[in-house]
Amino acid sequence: MTTASARHILVADEDTCKDLKSQIEKGADFGELAQKHSQCPSGQRGGDLGAFGRGQMVPEFDQVVFSADVGAVQGPVKTQFGYHLIEVTQRDD
Repeated sequence: MTTASARHILVADEDTCKDLKSQIEKGADFGELAQKHSQCPSGQRGGDLGAFGRGQMVPEFDQVVFSADVGAVQGPVKTQFGYHLIEVTQRDD
């Protein structure tokens, strides 16, 4: 089974998500921004979600995690929970 590890930042609106992505692109630390801004409990761990398999996350999230380049920040990705920035930290294809 394919597994991946990822971290994310969850916010309520697309504009905030885009702003955070811009900050990351300019050198801001993903983990620090997750701790400050993420509405997910994983934010306290820098957004780290640990390892998981296909189908364990909502479809929109799953699609990005199992197709995006490792290490690249993806988003905004809209799900039923809000808007995510997602970074795949590892994947076993």
